[in-house]
Amino acid sequence: MPAITSERTLWFAIVLGAAGAWPAQAAGAIEVGQPAPALVARSFSGETIDLAALRGKVVVVNFWASWCGPCRAEMPLLDALYRDYREQGVVVLGLSADDRHDRQDALGAAHGLGYLTGMLAEAQSNGFGSPQVLPLTYIIGRSGTVSAMLRANQGPLSAAQLRAAVEAQLGAEHPAEPLPGGAGR
Repeated sequence: MPAITSERTLWFAIVLGAAGAWPAQAAGAIEVGQPAPALVARSFSGETIDLAALRGKVVVVNFWASWCGPCRAEMPLLDALYRDYREQGVVVLGLSADDRHDRQDALGAAHGLGYLTGMLAEAQSNGFGSPQVLPLTYIIGRSGTVSAMLRANQGPLSAAQLRAAVEAQLGAEHPAEPLPGGAGR
């Protein structure tokens, strides 16, 4: 029997999380109301994605995988959100939690999306850690504070929930304030 590697353990944890069997917590100890952690990655098209450089914008960070059905179902919602709100300073980042050897599958899943997508495994700096539940989406306000965390184990993401979380930050007089109650789904 082959040894269980940390990569296989992570894959198993993600599968359990997507099935609702993993505890309802995000990667690391990131909580609503806290500053967003560092994130520097490269998009599939080669652009540098630096979360710190996006301060002043509302940023949606979505962690997904090519094999994750709920993740793939959310992609059109995220794409529509990006297309509808990009002129208002909303940035959508989608980072695949696929293994590096599955990069082609992730690239194929992201084909045709208007927002920036890339591989989490290729991040130069990732303070978010490995997601324990997929899909997992963070809404980050203009000041760089996490205002909402939307998790798969809280039910399917709706366009209305996603838009409400973003609009709350667009209309916030004090962008550093998290959403009431901590988050969406």
